[in-house]
Amino acid sequence: MSERRSVKPIYSMCVQPSFIIGTNNEDGSANFAPITWVSATCEGDDGYLLVISMFGTKQTKTNVLREGIFSANLVSTDMLRLMDYFGSRHAKDSDKKDISYDVVRGEVLDVPVLDASRWVYECEVAGSVETGESTTFFCYIRNIQMDAQLDPEDTFDVDLMALDPVIYSGRYYSLGNSLGKIGKVMLDE
Repeated sequence: MSERRSVKPIYSMCVQPSFIIGTNNEDGSANFAPITWVSATCEGDDGYLLVISMFGTKQTKTNVLREGIFSANLVSTDMLRLMDYFGSRHAKDSDKKDISYDVVRGEVLDVPVLDASRWVYECEVAGSVETGESTTFFCYIRNIQMDAQLDPEDTFDVDLMALDPVIYSGRYYSLGNSLGKIGKVMLDE
């Protein structure tokens, strides 16, 4: 084992996929915000819930609380500029139209979807938990839109290298290498 040292719990090395959350404003216009506190949890035998946490008083959070639906658009490296743009502009300050992007509607839920995203969850809130200024939403995945070029055999066969996701851990990162499938790594040695 390597040598380690203990440090104060001020470091947050939470490796997270990056998503741009799409919601409907009260006037029906689309609102987008980057959120990296996204994960999943098991709901039962065959299902799982998308888990997403939002801090503060974002318009996106207000919209999710009001409507109970949203899209979670996985950010690929070619979308990084758009994610950074959405993260540095606030809905209350502008309508976020200083950069070009195409919006379509969800196929199952009436939510705005970024046309550039290769993987999109259409979600409906099942429940939420408040912790301080954060709200964590547990959400039914009502539909997944995936790039037609992806052809996974099962849920564990999604090619992340083809999705080319942006990973966030205080800075933006991308994936480097595929290291193998579950249960196959030791067999390949």
